[in-house]
Amino acid sequence: MSVAKKDYKRITTKSLIEMKSNGEKISMLTAYDFTMAKIVDTAGVDVILVGDSASNVMAGHETTLPITLDQMIYHASSVVRAVERALVVVDLPFGSYQSDPKEALRSAIRIMKESGGHAVKLEGGKEIKESIKKILNAGIPVMGHLGLTPQSIYKFGTYSVRAKEEEEAEKLIEDAKLLEKIGCFGIVLEKIPADLAQKVAESISIPVIGIGAGGGVDGQVLVIHDMLGMNNEFSPRFLRRYLDLYNQMTSAIGKYVTDVKSRDFPNAGEQY
Repeated sequence: MSVAKKDYKRITTKSLIEMKSNGEKISMLTAYDFTMAKIVDTAGVDVILVGDSASNVMAGHETTLPITLDQMIYHASSVVRAVERALVVVDLPFGSYQSDPKEALRSAIRIMKESGGHAVKLEGGKEIKESIKKILNAGIPVMGHLGLTPQSIYKFGTYSVRAKEEEEAEKLIEDAKLLEKIGCFGIVLEKIPADLAQKVAESISIPVIGIGAGGGVDGQVLVIHDMLGMNNEFSPRFLRRYLDLYNQMTSAIGKYVTDVKSRDFPNAGEQY
């Protein structure tokens, strides 16, 4: 059944909850700089995630762990300056919230004040409950993140699908309900079985955004560099590439090099 799409001039946390209740799917993509964020926002994406995945795609690190709070604020402020419609959610980086709720609050406040972001996202459930509550009590919207949590990659030891076993699946459902209860406005579920993700989405009233979590959730998120085909080395099952920018860009740049070397560029009409 098709659902009439409401025209939101500005997406808020309330808009997302309303979209879920109306059966409208939520679109979410990452962005890390002004130019890309401008394009993503103009194209009509509902939520822009300034992800700690910037550690991988922007800085070339193997994991998300090295990126700092200062670097996340830099990326987030660049994105916020470009956005007119989308809700901007900013990842709290590894080490900025896990050890102490007071530190978590300080980190979240810095992101909100210095970047202008609209919400923060934290990885984990019951184990970081007090940090989330502290941030929420300060009036800062929080999005949760369960399933595969990349900041815990050395604990997991692999990027394989999570919560395939009953015990971990039950904990994930409990954590999702807990995040809803304490006041999170939404949850990202990463790389878990589709049936489990749908069960979670149907058991809570806040939006569930999936990445590698099937189509039974309330929305989808991808890393912009992956879905545009700028990264040709990453090919998980859940990724759909909408462009092949890696080959298109290398071809264009190669043509530019050839034109410069052959003195074809600039021509008479391209100079003063």
